[in-house]
Formats: sequence, structure tokens, C-alpha cells
Amino acid sequence: MSLTIYDTSLTSRLLIGSALYPSPEIMKKAILASGSQVVTLSLKRQNPAEQAGAKIWQYIQDVVTSQQGYLLPNTAGCKSAKEAVTLAKMSREIFNTEWIKLEVIGDDYNLQPDPIELLSAAKQLVDDGFKVLPYCTDDLVLCQRLYDLGCQVIMPWASPIGTGKGLMNPYNLETIRLRLPDATLILDAGIGKPSDACQAMEIGYDGVLLNSAVALADNPVAMAQAFALALQAGEQAYVAGIMPERQTAHPSTPTLDTPFWHQSMS
Repeated sequence: MSLTIYDTSLTSRLLIGSALYPSPEIMKKAILASGSQVVTLSLKRQNPAEQAGAKIWQYIQDVVTSQQGYLLPNTAGCKSAKEAVTLAKMSREIFNTEWIKLEVIGDDYNLQPDPIELLSAAKQLVDDGFKVLPYCTDDLVLCQRLYDLGCQVIMPWASPIGTGKGLMNPYNLETIRLRLPDATLILDAGIGKPSDACQAMEIGYDGVLLNSAVALADNPVAMAQAFALALQAGEQAYVAGIMPERQTAHPSTPTLDTPFWHQSMS
């Protein structure tokens, strides 16, 4: 399994978050069990003025380094393009990376991204040399606009953050895949079960990013392993070619043109 993010090749298609775990040690074990090389990190944990969260940031950095992986800072909690751009520039200085998972929330009820502010922030950051991974809804036109701006990686949601509802609208997600064949598509948010991640891979997505589904499981380490296996199964099924759905039943052992010695005698 390999995934390419802005010319960087990764051995795992699973990206994982670093929040909500019962303890830092369990977080570390879960990340290692997942095999993921990309760990997202909220900049809210690292206030450069107060050095807040410096300890946990260093802990996450050590885990990622042991995996020969990469940190993916995000702009979670931002509600305007201006705020997101400022936080992204801060992240580049602190974490020494041009990667940024761009989040601009437009509604507090379902944490739905604000498409207008998202496009504005994405343009500013791409123009400034960032490698932007925008988190967005499963809106085809919005995804096309982000890709046209220069976002090589698009991250549509499966369903609202933290709901665990899985793929809310598979048709929309499949259409995005068909219409943007050259984009790297990573399903983000709303994943609840390993079968959700498997389904995303079965429809041709390049990867999955999740957090709550692992961190809030009874056994986060075991769940991380389950998700890693689910992604492998989904990818293998996609490559193997899934049979088309049919409206009518077809016997699995047809008698027409079948040699008589293969036909049932009943």
C-alpha cells in the first residue's frame, strides 16, 4: 500500500489524529498499531507565546519520528480565512512544514466547513507556497474549485466530525472520485467503523483520515489495527474489480450451455 501526498510517498493510506485518547501512552500505542505515517496535530495545542502544549507536541513528534513519518498541522477551530491563514503561517514556523490541513468551520452545530472562507484561505496559502489539504464537504463543485486552485489533495467529509455515521452520501463521494481522477482524495471525518473505511477504499479513495473512531474505542490500540486491515481489504477489493450490482437475480450455476455432466440431476 502506498499513498502520495504532494510528491511524498507513504507506506500507509491511513492518516490518524492525536486528540481524545485516554492517555498519551495509549495514543502512542494506537498510532504505532495503525501503521500510519501521518499524524494530525491541532495548533491550538502549541501557543508560541505561552508554550502551551509543548510537552504533548514533543511527545507526538517523537512518535512520528519513530515511524519515519510526518506531522500534519491543522487549523481546527478557525472560523475565517484570515484566522486560518495566520495559524497556518504560525505552523510553518513552529513545525517546519509546508503541509497544512486547512479547516475553516462555518457552523457550530455540525462543524460544517465554510466553503467561501475555505476557498479564500486555500488560494492565499497556495499562493504563499503551502501544500494545502483542505477539509470540505462532499460538494463536487467545491472540490473542483479547490483542485483548480492548486490543492492536489482534497479531503471531503464522510459525515460531520465526530458523529461516526460513516459515508452519509456515497453517491456524492463516488461522483467526486469520477470527476477528479487525478486528485488525491482522502476521506476525512465521520468515520465510525472499519467497514466505513473499507467502503471508502472500495470506491477508489486514496486514503482515510480518522481520529474519534480510534481514540474513543474501548480498545484504541486494537481498533487502530482493525482500521489498518480494513483499508488494506478495501484497496485490494478496488484493485481486484468489484462486480457490478444487478437488478435481477442470476443463478450462480447457470444450466444453459453447461455440459450435462455438470448439471443437477434433481
